[in-house]
Amino acid sequence: MSTASFDLVVVGAGSGGFGAALAASRLGLTVLLVEKSESLGGNAARGGVNNWEPGVGGTGIPFELYKRLKKIPDAVCIYAFGRHFAWEGPDVIPKFPGGEQVVDRVSRYADTLRRYGAPPLRQAESFRRAHWHGVPYEPATYAVEMEKMLAETGRCTVWKKTAFTGVQVDHRHITALTCDNGQTVTANYFIDATADILLAQRCGCRTSLGQEPRSLYDEPSAPREPNDRLNGTTLIYRVARIAAPAVEPLPADIPTACWWAEKFPVAAFTQYPNGDYNVNSLPTMAGREAATLGYGAAYVECARRIRAHWHHVQTSYPEFQNYKMTWVAPGLGVREGPRLVGRYVLTEHDLLSGATGQKHDDLIALADHAKDTHGADTGRAGCGELTEPYGIPYRCLLPVERDNLAVACRGASLSSVAASSCRLSRTMMQLGQAAGTAAALAMRNHLALRDVSPAELRAALRDQHAEISWPRPPELAQYLQKEDS
Repeated sequence: MSTASFDLVVVGAGSGGFGAALAASRLGLTVLLVEKSESLGGNAARGGVNNWEPGVGGTGIPFELYKRLKKIPDAVCIYAFGRHFAWEGPDVIPKFPGGEQVVDRVSRYADTLRRYGAPPLRQAESFRRAHWHGVPYEPATYAVEMEKMLAETGRCTVWKKTAFTGVQVDHRHITALTCDNGQTVTANYFIDATADILLAQRCGCRTSLGQEPRSLYDEPSAPREPNDRLNGTTLIYRVARIAAPAVEPLPADIPTACWWAEKFPVAAFTQYPNGDYNVNSLPTMAGREAATLGYGAAYVECARRIRAHWHHVQTSYPEFQNYKMTWVAPGLGVREGPRLVGRYVLTEHDLLSGATGQKHDDLIALADHAKDTHGADTGRAGCGELTEPYGIPYRCLLPVERDNLAVACRGASLSSVAASSCRLSRTMMQLGQAAGTAAALAMRNHLALRDVSPAELRAALRDQHAEISWPRPPELAQYLQKEDS
């Protein structure tokens, strides 16, 4: 077994891992990015969640990636809201099987940077049409451009189809990883971006899974008793127009009626830049059921469910007989898993206080997504929209037990309620950008990650056009207008 050495090793090449590897390598570190699958992107590409939902904060690396994609025909677009079953009235049979987002040729990237302030769903049509715009993209092109950006630094090595198999620890430091390609890897710093925080768990960091009791953080939306419920899991599929209308045949072993719920779930139908629909049923499987089955079995069962769902859509809504299923995401869209219990735990109180009410001096990213769960087993009803953006402290990335490890993924130090908001791709990319920048500062000053100066880190992130304060500074707003540069 041979040994390779780097300044930083990032495990997991989803949104957080990509952001971390890119930021650190641009700042001079030699970086290894390890990814167990065949491509980069995680949920945002392999999981089919190829749509950046509206929200503040996507101003650093996400904006750069968007500008690259915009130069490629049919690689990316902006969406606006189309139809929605909830706006048809409470006492009518819905004419559409969920919500629709359609290509918007007028709006610009800056228009996608807001979610907060929406009224409840049934009263929100005018607000959503005016203020909610997202960013759909082609997932394969997205993954390729990620890899090109990393290669352009000249300092980032990417190992795909590679998993770490072991970790070596000396006191409070990770010293090496072993990988299934026969390599042992040493580094000064490590970032866990595996989503299930496999590295943090393997080296003994404290974690949490499921919903915490209200008594722990005094969160208004938390249950009185702890439980193992998890946000829902989705298997996303794509449909494209066909010349002659038809209902695709349903395999003989799949029922026509929904067998996992009282009725088929509604879905988000988001147009790709070329006009195809990305279909995201909300959800395909309860999160706890997916965790209990295990990833492989959950994928197989979800594949059966989406066939039934698509048959239901085609037979109940005849307009979709003009489409056929052309692609199924190779990975599940997983919304929640284990979370670090770190130096600070982001809670519902942070979400409700907003950035103007928080007292932290180490905010390294902003978000404003709703307290948002999918699946009846979560115990929380609907979406709780926020009145303003909130910030995520750098301490949420830092375990208590290790000095050279950061967590930059949905498994950061978040309560279950906070995680339901702080889980989207652009937010994860921001966390990664902050973690990679912190590793570069730590390396430069010979520091543990916990000792990086919050002021110095925030200054470095501002230099990278990351949004870390609210209201949005005028110079950042002006920078965002230059999306064709």
